[in-house]
Amino acid sequence: QVMLVESGGGLVQAGGSLRLSCAASGRTISTLNIAWFRQAVGLEREFVAAISWGAGITDDADSVKGRFTASRDIAKNTVYLQMNNLEPEDTAVYYCAASGDGFISRSARIYTYWGQGTQVTVSS
Repeated sequence: QVMLVESGGGLVQAGGSLRLSCAASGRTISTLNIAWFRQAVGLEREFVAAISWGAGITDDADSVKGRFTASRDIAKNTVYLQMNNLEPEDTAVYYCAASGDGFISRSARIYTYWGQGTQVTVSS
């Protein structure tokens, strides 16, 4: 059983930065595909970024490319989402999710394990 715990959310002004953390337990993150999704009020959950098991190949949604970066610290068994130049449209609950097989995907359906989410609010 894999457990994921997000942290690092908060209130920030537009143009600011935050770093979200996703601490995993039950399995090493080097054997997991881990993705970040977000869900704003009234909208569907959307893919943000992902990092693969093994080599740590990353993928970013077009809406955050060049601003958000997924990374990992295997020693801490933690995945990060560095978010720079934040915009009010980035306001959402951010979730990390993990899959133990296959490849990273932008589809939420392939991820088995989910964290509880952390709120990010960007003021204009």
